[in-house]
Amino acid sequence: MRICTSASILFFTFIIFSGLLFTGCNNGDESSLVVQESNDPKVKKLKLLPGFTAQHLFSPSENKMGSWVSMVFDDKGRMIVSDQYGSLYRLTIPAISKDTVKPKVEIEKLTIGKAGTPALDSLRNAVTMGYAQGLLYAFNSLYVMVNHRQDSAFPTGSGLYRLQDSDNDDQFDQITMIKLLNGEGEHGPHSIKLAPDGQSIYLISGNHTDLPEFDVYKYPKTWKEDNLFPLIKDPNGHATDRMAPGGWIARINPEGSKWELISAGYRNAFDIAFNEDGELFTYDSDMEWDFGMPWYRPTRICHVTSGSEYGWRTGNSKWSPSYPDNLPPVLNIGQGSPTNLVSAQQARFPEKYRRSLLAFDWSFGIIYSVQLKPQGASYTATAEEFISGSPLPLTDGTIGPDGALYFLTGGRRLESDLYRVYYGDNTGANDSLPANSDAEAATARKTRKDLEAFQNSNDTAAISTAWPQLKNEDRFIRYAARMAIEHQPVSLWQARALAEKDPVALVQAMIALVRNGSPAVKKDVYNALTAVDFKSLNEAQQIDVVRAIELTILRLGQPDAAQKDAVIAYLDAAFPAKTNLLNRSLSNVLVGLGSPAAVEKTIALMESAKDDTSYQKTVSSSSDLILRNPQYGIDIANTLAKTPPAQQIFYATVLSEAKAGWNPSLQEKYFSWFKNAFGYKGGNSYIGFVNFARKTALAKLPKGEMTKYDTLSGSKLLSESGRGLAAASTWPKGPGRNWKLEDALKVAEADSGTRNFEAGKNHFIAMQCASCHAMKGEGGAVGPDLSQLGTRFSKKDILESIIEPNKVISDQYAAKIFTLKDGNSVVGRLKNEDNDNYFISQNPFAPETVRTVAKKDVVNVKSSEVSLMMRGMINPLNPSELNDLMAYLISGADKDHEAYKPKSK
Repeated sequence: MRICTSASILFFTFIIFSGLLFTGCNNGDESSLVVQESNDPKVKKLKLLPGFTAQHLFSPSENKMGSWVSMVFDDKGRMIVSDQYGSLYRLTIPAISKDTVKPKVEIEKLTIGKAGTPALDSLRNAVTMGYAQGLLYAFNSLYVMVNHRQDSAFPTGSGLYRLQDSDNDDQFDQITMIKLLNGEGEHGPHSIKLAPDGQSIYLISGNHTDLPEFDVYKYPKTWKEDNLFPLIKDPNGHATDRMAPGGWIARINPEGSKWELISAGYRNAFDIAFNEDGELFTYDSDMEWDFGMPWYRPTRICHVTSGSEYGWRTGNSKWSPSYPDNLPPVLNIGQGSPTNLVSAQQARFPEKYRRSLLAFDWSFGIIYSVQLKPQGASYTATAEEFISGSPLPLTDGTIGPDGALYFLTGGRRLESDLYRVYYGDNTGANDSLPANSDAEAATARKTRKDLEAFQNSNDTAAISTAWPQLKNEDRFIRYAARMAIEHQPVSLWQARALAEKDPVALVQAMIALVRNGSPAVKKDVYNALTAVDFKSLNEAQQIDVVRAIELTILRLGQPDAAQKDAVIAYLDAAFPAKTNLLNRSLSNVLVGLGSPAAVEKTIALMESAKDDTSYQKTVSSSSDLILRNPQYGIDIANTLAKTPPAQQIFYATVLSEAKAGWNPSLQEKYFSWFKNAFGYKGGNSYIGFVNFARKTALAKLPKGEMTKYDTLSGSKLLSESGRGLAAASTWPKGPGRNWKLEDALKVAEADSGTRNFEAGKNHFIAMQCASCHAMKGEGGAVGPDLSQLGTRFSKKDILESIIEPNKVISDQYAAKIFTLKDGNSVVGRLKNEDNDNYFISQNPFAPETVRTVAKKDVVNVKSSEVSLMMRGMINPLNPSELNDLMAYLISGADKDHEAYKPKSK
């Protein structure tokens, strides 16, 4: 339910005319999941692992109860849910049985107040409490996280509220406002969870929720933007006023009288969950408008340690996961819209799944099973699909008292449903799982937690305890050690920091010092950092050194003239390096320092840099998601067909602020690059980001040269706003619609006007038909040649194939599903194979891009029941444009065909 949406014009056009975000979704990944035999179409669309059973329990949207987005069970085993834009409801759900009759759910709307009072009676049809994106039943109370801007329909504003039953009549009659929060919408206040010890409550908010004042700051209140990289706020205006530290996680006591900031630096994580070790995790969102850019960060599972920072910043200023002053994710999932995270430890599932976190993706209708493996003081993880469906806009889920998984779909007023999923006959154990048995990891976690105990306390033992851990090989322990030191007065450890000789400990100590010290130590910090033997360090340690110098520039200021030369010489000797990540850091800092050689070296890299495909490796490949959702899928397919060069974009952005080191030859190369860059397809903000960097660089030129380089850099390709390309005359005018077969056929049969050949050809290209199909030798070969279409098929046949592409799929053009040993799958056309590998084309808009899959990793190959052609392709067309396209198809691209002769009345 993110506020951001995908990029292309086609995407927006389809959204507008389809009316529903998920109309006609395709599901392209059937992996090892199976379709359950059922007479209920809502169950039949689900895909589950073998042994699991799904039940559809209730449809709130069909019963005029809104679209449900949050749920919890109370102490009597009843479920309480909230409509995203309405009331709370309480449900009594029948137990699981062998009876095939659909369970009848008893539902009551909760109206908060004293029973029988006139005031309450007058509110029976009003919303007295709701609009909740988080619910928790604990301490004999219902905690409600309201996400709402006050209005006349519901005067209660965003914040945390506590509902209690003061007279024991099984109705909530008392509302206590714990804290108002300034934030609302899809990046506002979200979920609430009870701590494993049952003594406190954790809550999470998105990056459009202001931080309230906290009583305790486990994450020190020293945050800044901390990025020397030239700031470009989102060109389309998203989150331009949202600054550090972004989304946050807090802990409170049951009364809400004590608030502690635990972690920050998230974009828009909706939910949190504790694993069996009592460790906290969240599932953070990506910014899909950044897709293809070097600062894009996929949706990811993060380990929420005390005092942690995860580096979200506005626009292009998001921190690299490699920076030492934030922590890396446990697992990158990929593109999607996270809405929920559930620990399955209380489920009656096989142990593998009980020891997993269930991560919900709203956009693509997937519940991932995230399986954690202890590693040092944190974890690594793998993931597989647990449940999927299409459409399946997942909103919330929880494990019920009966050990079954209950989950909701809906959000944004979409069709909403309640499901129950259980394993076998639901008689397995659901007692508390023991902690992970890895003793070495348990010791490392204890070391980390012992260090975290020093947060927000002046303890003389903190420095002596934490200091040796600054050079610990475990990144999470190093981070915790630095946090423990930063919580102590600088005067107690500044001298020790500057005297440190171990290079790893020194760099961590300098980061702590520049974050907390005064500009008076600037010279000493630069001297200490440049005394480190750079070549003796590994890449991660070298990145730490460069980041420490960057933070010194940002926090304490540029070195003085003499010292600047020394710092430049120190870094310049290592630039260019062998890896993309290190070159990003070095180019950024050297240009920021004004290095005379940085421009020439960076231009050379910009011309030749190739992206590192292993960087931020994800569970779900973007190409695997193309067929799951036509709105997002078309966009992904277009982007993957012309993926922007992210590493080159990074260098181009860095150079936009370079003042020294230019000559005419370098300027020619630099500004020419932009014209080529506008030919790539990225997220919705791609063109705007690149153009902002271009304009920043142009502004530094002498006025007499600006016109020349403005033209050379592709200004004529841009729209008037500069946030997109100039509109192509071939794009349909619309307005389109969500075409149904019967409606389209009526339009086609009723056509009696002279059709426009060029318009039909343009629509054939604009609707992506030419990417897959040829006409008279021109076009793609993913699908059949359409030159003889009109001689073999009726208008109804043609429209049915376009609007309902899954109805009949030719074996010649069918996709294959390659089920992998790890439980995931790859879907696409088999282009070739040899003794060891399959070569698979997944993107119909870029069929030449082939993915290699080792045969040893494949357990099954079968034909897909889903067409590579996505539904909704013609939805941008108005009736006249649809008829122009039909005439072009029927004519076989022959302008002298009968289709272009006037029809008699």
